[in-house]
Amino acid sequence: MTLSRPLPRPGPRRRYPGEFTVALARDPIGFLTRLAREHGDVAHFSLGSQPMLFVTAPDLIREVLVTRQRSFHKGRGLERAKRLLGEGLLTSEGEFHLRQRRLVQPAFHRERVAGYAGVMADHAARTGERWRDGETLDVAEEMTRLTLAIVGKTLFDADVEGEAREIGDALTQSFRSFTYAVLPFGELLDRLPIPPTLRFRRARARLDATIYRMIEERRRSPTDRGDLLSMLLLAQDPEGAGGAADRMSDEQVRDEAMTLFLAGHETTANLLAWSWYLLSQHPAAEARLHAEVDAALGGRLPTAGDLARLPYTRMVLAESMRLFPPAWILGRRAVEPVEIGGYAVAPRTIVLMSQYVTHRDARWYEAPERFDPERWLPERVAERPRFSYFPFGAGTRVCIGEQFAWMEGTLVLATLARRWRLRLVPGHPVALQPIITLRPKHGMRMTVHAR
Repeated sequence: MTLSRPLPRPGPRRRYPGEFTVALARDPIGFLTRLAREHGDVAHFSLGSQPMLFVTAPDLIREVLVTRQRSFHKGRGLERAKRLLGEGLLTSEGEFHLRQRRLVQPAFHRERVAGYAGVMADHAARTGERWRDGETLDVAEEMTRLTLAIVGKTLFDADVEGEAREIGDALTQSFRSFTYAVLPFGELLDRLPIPPTLRFRRARARLDATIYRMIEERRRSPTDRGDLLSMLLLAQDPEGAGGAADRMSDEQVRDEAMTLFLAGHETTANLLAWSWYLLSQHPAAEARLHAEVDAALGGRLPTAGDLARLPYTRMVLAESMRLFPPAWILGRRAVEPVEIGGYAVAPRTIVLMSQYVTHRDARWYEAPERFDPERWLPERVAERPRFSYFPFGAGTRVCIGEQFAWMEGTLVLATLARRWRLRLVPGHPVALQPIITLRPKHGMRMTVHAR
C-alpha cells in the first residue's frame, strides 16, 4: 500500500499533560465541536500515548465505516463496554461477530418486526391511559419504562415493566461508570474497590439477574415462542454443520440478550424523550403531527400497515435523531496501516466520528440548530451526502435493530399523540448527558394535556 500523505498535524496543541483527557471527560461534545470548528474535517490529537483522529466529513466517515472497514475494529469505548455486554453483537469482532449476527438476524426480519407492531401500540396506549390531564411527569422516565416493557415482551416474551425503575437505576449506574472506564487508566480502576467500581459491579449483577432469570425460565420450557430469546436458544448457524457447536452457549445467549435488551430500549427511549421536547417547543410542527395522526388513524391504534400513512411522524423522529442522536459518537481502532482521505493512519490510532457534530454541520444542513422535520422530504434528503446522517452507524456493523427502532418510535409517537400534547415545565433545565447514549441530563419534566 502506498500512503500519499502522512497523518495531519493540525490538531489542538496540548498546554499541559492530561488536558485532552480531562476535556473529553468533562465536556466531550463541547470538546469535539471545538475541534471541528477550529481544525476542520480531520483533527489529530493524543490522549496520553494513544493517538486519536477525529473526522467529520461524510466521505471520510464512509471510508472508515464502509470502504475500509476491515482495517478497523471497535474503538476503546466499546472494548471497555465488554465489562457489561460481554461478547455481544455490539462488542464482538471478526468471524465470531459475523456468526452471531447470522444467528440473530432472523429476529429482525421485516415480517417478524411487523409482527411486533401490536405489542408496541398496545403498550403505548396503556402508558397513555395512566396519564392524567394536567399532571407533571418525567417523560424521559416514562419513555424508558415504556420501551423497556416493549423490548421485554417483543424480544423476550417477558413482563419486566414492574422492574423498570430498578433496571433503569442499574443502567444509569453502569453508564456513569463508563466515563471512568474509557480513561487511559480505566483498567486499573476496575481492580480497585473504589465507589464507581463497586457501583458498577452491583449494577451489572442487578441486570444479570433479570437476563439470567429469563434464560432459566425459558430453559424450563424450551418451545419457540416466536421471540428473540427463543431464536437465541434454538438458533443454528446457517453456514455451520448443524451440530451442537453451531448453537450458542449459555454465556453467548446472556451476552446477546444483554446487548439487545439494553440497546433495544435505551436508545429509543432517548429518541422519544427528545422528540416530545422538540415538539413542545415547536407548536406548528406539533399541530402538523396531530393532523397527520388524526387523519391516518381516526382515533384507533396504529398498526404496521399505517406506517406509510405517517410520513411526517417519521420525519419528526428523523429530525430529532439529527439534533439529539441517541448514539452520538462512534470509534474505530486501526488494526493495520490504512489510508483515510489520503492520509496515512498508523495501527492503534483510534478514529472518532460524532453523529452529533456531523449532523449539525452547516454545509449539509441550513440553519443546523433549527428543528425542521421537512428536511427529510425525499427530494431534500437526495441533496445531501449519504454520510451526513448516520444515526444507526453503517457498514456490516450497522445497527441490527434499525427497522425495529423506526417502527417503535413511529407507533409510540402516533399512539400517544392521538390523545396528548406535552409541555415542558417552565424553568426545567434541559441539558445533555453524553455517556454511552445521549440522555437529557436532568430528565424531561413535562405536563401532559389532553387533546
